[in-house]
Amino acid sequence: MPSKHNGSWSELLWGGNGLRSLALAGGVAVHAVNVYIATTILPSVVADIGGLAYYAWNTTLFVVTSILGSAISPQVIESLGLRRAFLFALAVFALGTLVCAVSPSMAVLLLGRTAQGLGGGLLLGLSYSAVRVVFEERLWSRAMVLVSSMWGVATLAGPAIGGIFAQTGHWRLAFWSVLPIAAGLAVLVCTQIAAASRSERQPVRAPLGMISLLIVSVLAVSLGSLSDQLGWNVAGIVAGLLITGCIARLDDRSAVRLFPSGSYSPFTRLGSLYACIGLLSIGVTTEIYIPYFLQLIHGKSPLVAGYWTALMSAGWTLGSFLSSGRPTRFANRLMLIGPIVSAVSLLLLAVMLPMTGLSESGRDAYGLMLPLLGVGVGVGFCWPNMLTRVYKSAPPGQENIASAAITTLQLYAMAMGAALAGMVTNAAGFTDPGGVAGARQAAWALFTVFACAPGLAVFLGKGARRAA
Repeated sequence: MPSKHNGSWSELLWGGNGLRSLALAGGVAVHAVNVYIATTILPSVVADIGGLAYYAWNTTLFVVTSILGSAISPQVIESLGLRRAFLFALAVFALGTLVCAVSPSMAVLLLGRTAQGLGGGLLLGLSYSAVRVVFEERLWSRAMVLVSSMWGVATLAGPAIGGIFAQTGHWRLAFWSVLPIAAGLAVLVCTQIAAASRSERQPVRAPLGMISLLIVSVLAVSLGSLSDQLGWNVAGIVAGLLITGCIARLDDRSAVRLFPSGSYSPFTRLGSLYACIGLLSIGVTTEIYIPYFLQLIHGKSPLVAGYWTALMSAGWTLGSFLSSGRPTRFANRLMLIGPIVSAVSLLLLAVMLPMTGLSESGRDAYGLMLPLLGVGVGVGFCWPNMLTRVYKSAPPGQENIASAAITTLQLYAMAMGAALAGMVTNAAGFTDPGGVAGARQAAWALFTVFACAPGLAVFLGKGARRAA
């Protein structure tokens, strides 16, 4: 029996609260499902409209604008109110989805993905922020769990929607299918959110200057990835690193901080935690290429390739479940083992994915499922403990900044990881020579290089393990 201070699931999911829960959870679900739809159909998209060299840009632009959307969501609420903010976010997202659905070329598709990311980032920020506005305090905890669980739903729904349409040769319909869901969500927002908005709005400031520099640093690396010349590749990476260094210096002097004090040194407890979060997130971004490799090298259907790719996310969830709530000593061991598991799994993929012989019998390719799952499991072993230790390791008075910075860092790591992945694969022959030979070379290079990210987390995680 829940106490009077602790709301029940039935209270959250029944009646008016149930409709409001559906509206908030739907905001995250629309964004999250779209992530897996796009990843699943992208091999079919480039086969139809071209733009293979810009393969990773679909994720890079989507994620960097998601960072911006999530960051400005409090200010949008302040300016428009909660209901209108939701409707504005849905309109931007729907417009981007429409552009993606009718795209005649990769350039137009990237424009649509940029708008999708901005609208999706707004929806993410608004959905989490609205929990405290829409529900009574005793329901906050369960509402946050419900909203966060939509990422798990997305791993099931996204590959199914994208895979079915791509398999039938109608990848555009995958984008069209999202629009009725967005329209239904808008109806829920109009009828439910306004009646539940009862908090006082307060002025909100966000470090937009630093966030803009984060985006510029990612774009610098992405531009460097378009060249097949090593000099331009190195120039893109150096420019990205220099801009990141400027962010660290400016943030230390800023009145409105992006990260709390002590975040920029991997030798402090908080800096070690953030370094591990970023490096582990980078390792997982290799998933954007897995559907392409599975379809081209191993002949898997879009539907199968989509679900095999989702094994990384499933492993993340499984690892998090196994590691949450463990005693400190055991948790520290998992935080040491986790990056090793991810790194070894990525190295196994580097060896196994390029092997066309695995698919000749049809059955042997199932061996790829274990390392795909292992990459996510390794992250999950660390994730719950790292997140809780971030809050405890923050300087007094900066706990909220430390907590909010986790999302910004994770999205930034994903965007930077996608940009670096584009650079590595293009340099390894993804587009030239292209085809199966190029895919095999790119797969080996991608997973070998990206295994270094969780491998580095092993050595930089000492402070994270001390932060108990």
